[in-house]
Amino acid sequence: MRWGTNASDVSFPHTRTKRGTNVSADNKSVVLGLWAALSKRDWEGVKGFVSDDCIYIDMPVGPGLAARGPDDIVKRLKVGLESLADYINHDGLLISDGADVMYEHSETWTWATGETATLAFVTVHKVVDGEITLWKDYWDFGGLANTAPSDWMDTLAAADTSWIYDATGQV
Repeated sequence: MRWGTNASDVSFPHTRTKRGTNVSADNKSVVLGLWAALSKRDWEGVKGFVSDDCIYIDMPVGPGLAARGPDDIVKRLKVGLESLADYINHDGLLISDGADVMYEHSETWTWATGETATLAFVTVHKVVDGEITLWKDYWDFGGLANTAPSDWMDTLAAADTSWIYDATGQV
């Protein structure tokens, strides 16, 4: 991958018999594959990169509002991303230390009402046997809340919460 391109512009060979997708031995490729799928809001593609017991946590809200497993992780992601008019992931620094892969990047969120927010993220992943088993996003919730449409918090409060998993003590 060339730095400066968006993950969504890159295709990754990835084979996994479990869900019909390919597995790469390279943990960085697994993480970039996840982000390529997420950048396209390819929900089935996202599911193919996370393990059945993967825990996803937005760290600003804590482990009590985590999601676990592919279906619930996608439900959680859809709460924030599905209704956006546009969503762009901007690549940044990617560092790997064994199973741990850290990805510094940013995301631009654009709502149908015209508001736009560019958010800095650091995402920590644990990759085991070609699957992401832990995904922690660190970002500025206040910065997003101050930029989002005025009804954004109300929309979040009314969203499906069947995905909630309390990961307290597990991460």
